Amino acid sequence: MTITPEDSRGPLAQDTPDSPGTTAVRPPDRPRARRAGHLVPPSRPLPATAGARGPAERGGGRLRALDGLRLVAALMVALYHYGGRDGDVTNAWGRSPQHQFPTLHGWFAYGCLGVQIFFVISGFVICMSGWGRPLRSFFASRASRLMPAYWVAVVLVTAVFALPPVVYHAVSPSDALVNMTLLQQPLGAERVLGVCWTLWVEIRFYALFALCLVLPGVTRRRVVLFCAVWTMAAAIAQAANEPLLNLVLMPEYASYFIGGMGLYLLHRNRRDTLAWGIVVVSWLTGQHYAVAGLWHAPDPHFFSYRSTSVIVLIVTAGYVLVGAIALGALRWADWRWLTVAGALTYPFYLVHEHLGWVVIRELHRGLGVPSWATFALTLAGMLLLAWLLNRYVEKWATPLLRRSLSAPAPR
Repeated sequence: MTITPEDSRGPLAQDTPDSPGTTAVRPPDRPRARRAGHLVPPSRPLPATAGARGPAERGGGRLRALDGLRLVAALMVALYHYGGRDGDVTNAWGRSPQHQFPTLHGWFAYGCLGVQIFFVISGFVICMSGWGRPLRSFFASRASRLMPAYWVAVVLVTAVFALPPVVYHAVSPSDALVNMTLLQQPLGAERVLGVCWTLWVEIRFYALFALCLVLPGVTRRRVVLFCAVWTMAAAIAQAANEPLLNLVLMPEYASYFIGGMGLYLLHRNRRDTLAWGIVVVSWLTGQHYAVAGLWHAPDPHFFSYRSTSVIVLIVTAGYVLVGAIALGALRWADWRWLTVAGALTYPFYLVHEHLGWVVIRELHRGLGVPSWATFALTLAGMLLLAWLLNRYVEKWATPLLRRSLSAPAPR
């Protein structure tokens, strides 16, 4: 299993309309007072029932704790790719991670659940960033956040894998070009980045959100209706086992996005009973899909064994942590370095898998660096590369692409 379809992107690539890599509170819709038969903009906020307003209505600021949680989810996925599975990483180490990390490899195998946490965060952030935004602006924000680092990552991995000393399988030139569109999976092309399957999931979520909510205008009523209809439709798609329905409705992942959207409604108003219902139902279905996809009976022939209880616990922790952030319980975690952590998450997620395997092989098999030191140095190296991508690619390319896509079409 290769992890990360999905900001996220990604999961995985989340941002606010104007600040890539950070998560900020979008101001709530302000009510308008009716006076003498006319609508008059209020000069002061209208009174509300005590305790009925969510954090977004009580004050602004970046949700830095959410940035930190995104990096934690990305590091979970990296632990899985470096020590929680067999496959190409075995070639990098020279033998199975079971032998490199005889005790911890089984815990590293749970790291793939970082993707589910990414999807919950994505539902929250996309609902927040799409609220009150026209379709052109929403598209510009998503495309400008996803594509610059992704394009560079595809070129970088393709180039490194084609080097004679690396001797890793490189995709054909035609498939590499198709990968630049992010449509390689539906077109049947070979993937350059293993994690791009999650981006394909994210893109389908963006499309559903844009067509059903952004196009008519995001409101609480429409979000509630969208979540309810998608939940039921995904269950029907699962029962029907119809490929087209599965492709569009994504029953395996829908509950995580829906749960994130429900948590954003709670962020706006913690007394929203329907939002609580959305979150609870999405958690119940989400843990089911996680267990169904990742659990198997104990078998010595498998790489590792994942406990049902631990799978449910990790999925629950993802919901609880995003919920705590949504309800303001983690406002104290307002450290500036978390903003940097959030900015590094997406580029790290893109490059850590395949390039990390190259670094592991060179350090461990080429230079004889011990396993744990190799593990730590590889993580540090990928974080440094992510910082370089953010500093020298995303910092200028993201706003440039956003402005270009947001500009009115020439007449």
